[in-house]
Amino acid sequence: MDRPETVVIVGVGLIGGSIGMALRARKMAGQVIGVGRDETKLRDAVRLGAIDRFSTVLERGVAEADVAVVCTPVDRIADDVRRLAEHAPDHVLITDAGSTKRQIVEAVEKSERARRAFVAAHPIAGSERQGAAHGRAELFDGRVCALTPTAQTPPDRLGRAREFWQGLGCRLVEMDPERHDHVLALTSHLPHAVASALANTVPEDALALAAGAYRDVTRVASADATLWTAIFRANRQPLLQALAEFRTQLAAFEGALVADDETALQQWWASGRDRRSSFSLQPVPKP
Repeated sequence: MDRPETVVIVGVGLIGGSIGMALRARKMAGQVIGVGRDETKLRDAVRLGAIDRFSTVLERGVAEADVAVVCTPVDRIADDVRRLAEHAPDHVLITDAGSTKRQIVEAVEKSERARRAFVAAHPIAGSERQGAAHGRAELFDGRVCALTPTAQTPPDRLGRAREFWQGLGCRLVEMDPERHDHVLALTSHLPHAVASALANTVPEDALALAAGAYRDVTRVASADATLWTAIFRANRQPLLQALAEFRTQLAAFEGALVADDETALQQWWASGRDRRSSFSLQPVPKP
């Protein structure tokens, strides 16, 4: 992909801000324009080096876009992609950073103009922190970015999307949107729900005795409630299936505990330890 003159980021928070910082650090764009609703936050994003300039009017901000990345909450992405496609140049590549894919792809593909420009993506990076102030140019180094093309995804846009996300430092994985949502329900959405459940289970007067285990398991419970409510709703069925599988694991533990079955408890724990060890052997992203 030739170096785009103008990359537009719609939603300049942690992910959008990090994309802008990476683009500017790697000299991957002539200019980076931020689009959002809050002028104060957009001015901060300019000061932080995430974007070169900004607009609070999407139609105006995307008029020059060669590439546009939509980093708004998952319940807004499809509408933002469709609006963007109506006002951006015909050659634009539109991609996104949403952590659910099926509903977004299905909604976007109802618009012929949006479908011709769009490649759904999910860079699996970030933290419980919010805002461009916590962005980092190296956030995507070595991280997986899932692309979820369909039979209707234009091959030329898919090729450009691959080059764009790889240029930011990502390792690419491609799968269909439904498969993505089932996997992410298990690997991301369920862990966030479990973190909040554990945080809610421990009473306030017991927190003085909480230490590393509580801190590590509940870290992501500090994330934005509005953002995660939208994700849970958008991925409701896969998440319900993930919860059923999790309850099966808890039931096995509970049964072994009720029976005071030492062997079953050891086997249950060893199985989880081995799976965690397999995760530890995965490629480590750059710091």
